[in-house]
Amino acid sequence: MSGVWVFKNGVFRLVENGSGDDEGKRRRKVLIHLASEQVVSSYCCLERILNGLGWERYYGGDAQLFQFHKHSSIDLISLPKDFNKFNSIHMYDIVVKNPNVFHVRDVV
Repeated sequence: MSGVWVFKNGVFRLVENGSGDDEGKRRRKVLIHLASEQVVSSYCCLERILNGLGWERYYGGDAQLFQFHKHSSIDLISLPKDFNKFNSIHMYDIVVKNPNVFHVRDVV
């Protein structure tokens, strides 16, 4: 995960470097559930996996976010309501908070 952090409209975000191929296209990334080798293709799928890991929906936050928390930790996973805006930053957040459960891969 490399790139440049950009500050815009009061928010920092990571602008990832290009993939280095001739066309300069950015590679799309997917979140993989390692136990099943399943690509997480929707929030329904993700919620089912997270529930099995002890994560629960958190309804006290921003209406624009889909959030999960664990009673056993202070961690909170915050995702955009629109799955089309689910990107590698969100994926890596899930990976860090669930080690050895998820992996982020480039789509070939």
